[in-house]
Amino acid sequence: MSRYRKIINKLFASLLFVVLLSANNNVFAQDGEALFKANCANCHKPDVDFTGPALKGWKEREPEEGWVYKWIASPAGMIGSGDAYAVKLAAKWKPTVMTGFSQLKKAEIDAILKYVDDYTPPAPAAGGAVAGSTEGGSDNSLLFGILTLVLAVVGIILLQVNSNLRKLSDEKEGIHRGEPVPFYRNKTYLMIGVLFFAVLTGYFLTNAAIGLGRMKNYQPVQPIYYSHKVHAGVNQISCLYCHGGAQDSKQASIPSVNVCMNCHMAIKEYKGDPIVREDGSSVNGTAEIQKLYSYAGWNPTTKSYNPDNNHDGIPDGARPIEWVKIHNLPDHVYFNHSQHIKVGQQQCQTCHGNIQDMGEVYQFAELSMGWCINCHRETKVNFFNEADSSGNKFYSIYEKFHKDIKNHKMDSVTVEHIGGTECQKCHY
Repeated sequence: MSRYRKIINKLFASLLFVVLLSANNNVFAQDGEALFKANCANCHKPDVDFTGPALKGWKEREPEEGWVYKWIASPAGMIGSGDAYAVKLAAKWKPTVMTGFSQLKKAEIDAILKYVDDYTPPAPAAGGAVAGSTEGGSDNSLLFGILTLVLAVVGIILLQVNSNLRKLSDEKEGIHRGEPVPFYRNKTYLMIGVLFFAVLTGYFLTNAAIGLGRMKNYQPVQPIYYSHKVHAGVNQISCLYCHGGAQDSKQASIPSVNVCMNCHMAIKEYKGDPIVREDGSSVNGTAEIQKLYSYAGWNPTTKSYNPDNNHDGIPDGARPIEWVKIHNLPDHVYFNHSQHIKVGQQQCQTCHGNIQDMGEVYQFAELSMGWCINCHRETKVNFFNEADSSGNKFYSIYEKFHKDIKNHKMDSVTVEHIGGTECQKCHY
């Protein structure tokens, strides 16, 4: 029996070691991605320029070994010291200046840089999945759940084996004990099971409650297939041409049919590259333009609007396009587009993703309170510089920050410093 006991112990020890090793390797592989998304993704993409430069290939651009660590710790300090490459970066990406991440350890920076170097763009999603979706990417919840379940099963098996071995040992030594309680009637096991399922249920219920109302990756079918990739990407039409309210008012506004017709009175057919939906089906661009004419009440043959026979002020047959709203915030949340675009000098891509690469638009970010607060904590304001009178003069009222920057107590001012995380700023 001693020989069998040794075999069983080695078997379960090996199983436990393999499970822990494979889980740890997976977790460590995810560290760089998780750190990148937590600290860098608001301004950087691995392979394309965003608010800041693409990070892939950083090694070839680094002026000297170890420079990147000093830059990440204090970009403003590097620029202030006159470092040539730092000054060049600041000039290229002005007025945005990178936030310092002095709290990151060297090992964490190495993990981020390794993730960037090893990054490969995800393959196009199939079966209607949204391009750019990160579902299943960095979320280790399922892995940890499976690992916990496996360890719990292994623990129960080891306890049962231990009980059987103890019974055999007692019989050999002549010690008589009562029959052990079966594990399915053992109160200890039952309590462990109840607690486990209570915690598991609470976890999923909490996550579900937190996710209520969040519509990340929501991509409804629109009345007309309007491709931002064709308009904003290929043809380089400024976002503000169609969404002029984004710079001057709270709402970005949906353009009227007349705005579309400014171009499509002349552009009657689509001659660009083939347009393909996420599910692989093709889009007839010319047919979509014809839909626009139907909504506008425009006759492309006569090159004129339909007559207004009912004298209601609009061409016969014309009607508004019933676009399906994608980005929705709760009624108690205040968000002002102009404050972010004009004052904060944020790009549309900060919240809407690479809109210039999208066919039908989908919701890129979760738009949760935590997501907004993290952005406010990391984003620098265009703080007024007394030396050359550059920046937003509104911020000249913050004398304390001017003194702290002058005395090198701070290297920059973020939205959080000027009250960007106070409740009443966004809730009313």
